[in-house]
Formats: sequence, C-alpha cells, structure tokens
Amino acid sequence: MAPRPSEEFKRDAVRIALTSGLTRRQASSDLGVGMSTLCKWIGTYRDADVVSKEDQELANENERLRRENRLLREERELPKKSNNLLCGPKQMRFSFVEKHRNSIPTERLCRIVDVTPRGYRAWRKRPACQRQRGDMVLLAHIREQHRLSLQSYGRPRMVEELKELGLDIGHRRVGRLMRQNGISVVRTRKYKATTDSNHKFNITPNLLNRNFSADRPNQKWVVDISHIWTREGWLYLAVVLDLYSRRVVGWAVSNRMKRDLAIRALNMAITLRRPPKGCIHHSDRGSQYCSQDYQKILRRYGFKVSMSGKGNCYDNAAMETFFKTIKAELIWRHSWQTRRAAEIAIFEYINGFYNPRRRHSALGWKSPLAFEKIAA
Repeated sequence: MAPRPSEEFKRDAVRIALTSGLTRRQASSDLGVGMSTLCKWIGTYRDADVVSKEDQELANENERLRRENRLLREERELPKKSNNLLCGPKQMRFSFVEKHRNSIPTERLCRIVDVTPRGYRAWRKRPACQRQRGDMVLLAHIREQHRLSLQSYGRPRMVEELKELGLDIGHRRVGRLMRQNGISVVRTRKYKATTDSNHKFNITPNLLNRNFSADRPNQKWVVDISHIWTREGWLYLAVVLDLYSRRVVGWAVSNRMKRDLAIRALNMAITLRRPPKGCIHHSDRGSQYCSQDYQKILRRYGFKVSMSGKGNCYDNAAMETFFKTIKAELIWRHSWQTRRAAEIAIFEYINGFYNPRRRHSALGWKSPLAFEKIAA
C-alpha cells in the first residue's frame, strides 16, 4: 500500500498547480496524482498561506504575458495567409474574416484587416451582386480547368481555355480571381546530365541553326533523351518532336541510356508519320544518335542529319522546353516508386494531355492535334 502524501507535499502540489501556468490536468500528470485529488487539495489549501502574494502576482503576470504572446503570434501568422490582403478591396477582407472567424474572434480579425465589425455584419447579410455571382461561376470553371491542365496553366492559357468554353472573359479578371484564390502554376527543378559526347563517331553540321519553325508537318524533327528518378533507379525517356505542331510523334523509355532507346523512339515516329525524304533530323552529339545503327536508319529513310554545337543546349531549345514542361507538370510533382508507374504516367500525359489538349503560345494557343487539323 502506497504511503499517504505529507502535508508539505500537498502544499507544494497546490503551489505548483496555482503558479506554474500549467493546466490542472498537466500539473496532476506531472505530480503523479489524480485530477480529482489535486482539485480537492486546491480547495483545501487555496485560502491558506500556500501561495504568497508575490508568487500570485508573478503567476498572474506570467499568464497575462502568455496570453498576449499567443495573440501576437496569431496576428503575425495571419499576414502569411492573407496574400497582401490589406492592399485588396473590402470585399476580399470581409471574405477573409468569414473564412477564419471560427479560429480567431471576429472583432480581432476585423481590427487586423482594417474593417469594422458592423461593416462585416452588413456584408454577411447583403446578397451577392451580379458581378460577385459571375465571379463565383467563373471561379468554378477556373478551378476545373486548373485541375484538368495538371495545375500547369497560368493566366494566358487559362483565358484561352475559358474562351473556348464560350466565356467572354478578360485577362485581368482571370488573373485577379486566380491570385485571390491561390491558383498558381506548380514549378520545381532538378538536373542530371544525359549527353555523352566523348566518342569517335562522325559529327554533322547544324542544319537547323536554331530555326524552330516549320511550314508543314514532317519538315523538321528534333530528338533528345532525358531522365526520371524512381525508387528502382533512373528511367530514361527518348522523345521525337515535330517542330511544325510541337507534337510528340515518337517516344520510348528504358532503364539504360543506350542506342536501342533512341532507335525505338525513332522507329515509332517513322511508323506513325511516314516522313518524306529530306526531313531534317536534329539532335545533340550524344553517342546514341551518332552511332552507326542509328545513322543507318536515318540514311535509309532519307533524313537530313543535323547536330547541335558541342555543349550548346540552345541549339536544341525546343526539345529542352518540352522536357522542362513534362517535368514541371508531371515528373517533379510525384515520388515514383517504380519505373512502370512512371512509364504509365508518361503515356497518359503525352497521349491524354500534351498532344490533344495542352495549349502552346507558339501555335496561337492551340494544342498540337488541333493545330494540325486546322492546317489540314
């Protein structure tokens, strides 16, 4: 049987509970006594000289300072959520108060965002005007298109998408709604070198000469290889791009960056497009594209071979732009467990979004497939 606590222990426990700033539950847990027992001791010894006047004043001051610190911390965190709220219109500030009123008292929120509680109450009772109702409908369309575009559309592409849906809307209004509601493009960046130019294969001149426009399909093709990190290791992606419509006409993936990867992507493009003789094939000086097997296929189908200058990524800028796009809109947003999962996602991105739906500024905000249909 445990010994009964002494009177001195009870007095010390009451002193700690009343002056430490802890809740009674926390104090009882730290002291190793029951909650009801501690409350009973406090009721017994509260009026005794357990806590001196100085200790009580110090405890009250500590409690006041803790309360002020909590309020200041909440007010400091609000600007991080407000997105330049004080510079916005009153309607925007009233909406902010409405959103956070369950976590922070309304009057404090009104004081922080510089509006009156009376004005806020009037705003809540006031019915939405036609402009506000239109903004709510438009915002629903913007959220849907933002989701369908894999969070990759900024204001210009979003405006074109909404116009195609039949909404006569301007850039400033779309930009305002996206900015006020935190709808933005997701970007990030990684790097790994994939070009091996230390070889003895023949090098050809740069016929493309950074002219990335084309008058017809299958006039200019650009190719390159990039990389994707997975939990199983690197996955390499080879792509063939038609510069006329920016359409991906061939692609392949592999766990090794060998010439058969580039050959499979090229064979897919040739089978799909049947290019005429004289089509310019532009690549970097990587060993995969300079190999005899790869060059043999190019000669068989009558390609004009073009290669970038040594170490000059700008000579193949259109291809670099595609890889930046697919990585920013797909690859960097996920942690890929297997190579197979990444391959399936790439297939869905190219055939379900990039070729048929994604808008390009170079194509007058048309998708690759839509641009080819118009030209046809």
